[in-house]
Amino acid sequence: MATKTQELKLDIDRIGTVSAILTQPANARACSVLAHGAGADMRHAFMEKVAEGLADRGIATFRFNFPYMEKKLGRPDQPAVAHAAIRAAVAEAARLCPGVTLVAGGKSFGGRMTSQAQSKAPLPDVKGLAFLGFPLHADKKPSSERAEHLAGIAIPMLFLQGTRDGLADLGILKPVIDALRPKATLHEVEGGDHSFAVLKKSGRSNEEALAEVLDALTAWIDGLA
Repeated sequence: MATKTQELKLDIDRIGTVSAILTQPANARACSVLAHGAGADMRHAFMEKVAEGLADRGIATFRFNFPYMEKKLGRPDQPAVAHAAIRAAVAEAARLCPGVTLVAGGKSFGGRMTSQAQSKAPLPDVKGLAFLGFPLHADKKPSSERAEHLAGIAIPMLFLQGTRDGLADLGILKPVIDALRPKATLHEVEGGDHSFAVLKKSGRSNEEALAEVLDALTAWIDGLA
C-alpha cells in the first residue's frame, strides 16, 4: 500500500506554530490524531512505529509536537495550551483527510490531554478516543484522580494498557473503565509495560506486542465506522 508522508506546520491560535507530520496511505479509511507523550516528541521511535503500522493497516495518522517540545523546553505545557494544540491538530487532520473516520488520542500524556480537551468541549468530528497507555497516576502512586474527567465524555474510548504498566494499576483502572461502560473498552497487553515492551521470558517480541496493540486499535476504529 503506497503511503505518502508530509512534513507540515500547524498553527495554534494565539500560541504559535509547531511541526506536524501526516502519514497517509492510499485510500485511507480513517485518520488518527496522535499526540506524543511527555518525554519524547512526535518523531520518537514509538510514534514512528505506530504511524507506520497504522498506515500498513489503511489508517492515516496526524502527529504534531506540543509547543513545549517544539521549543525544547523541559516541562510540559499547561493544560490549556495542550488542549489548544490538540484542537488545532484535529481541525487540520479533518481538513487534510476529509470524509474518513476521525479519532484522537495518543501516547500517555498526549492521550490524557486529548481526553481532557474532549471533556471540556467535544472535538469536532472526532468519533472516538484511543489511549496508548493512559497515565492513570504517577509511578508507584496509585490513584484514580486523573480519570475523574472521563465521566464527562460521551464518545467511545479505547484503553490499550500493558499489564506491567507502572502508570496504570489495573486494579484501579478496571473499576474506572467498568463505570464508563459501554463507552469505554479495555484491551490488556499481557506482560506489556507503559510502552508495551515485554520481557524476553514472555516468549514474544516487542514488535509482536505492538502488532497486537495496532490490530486491536484498527479493529476498534473500524467498529466506529
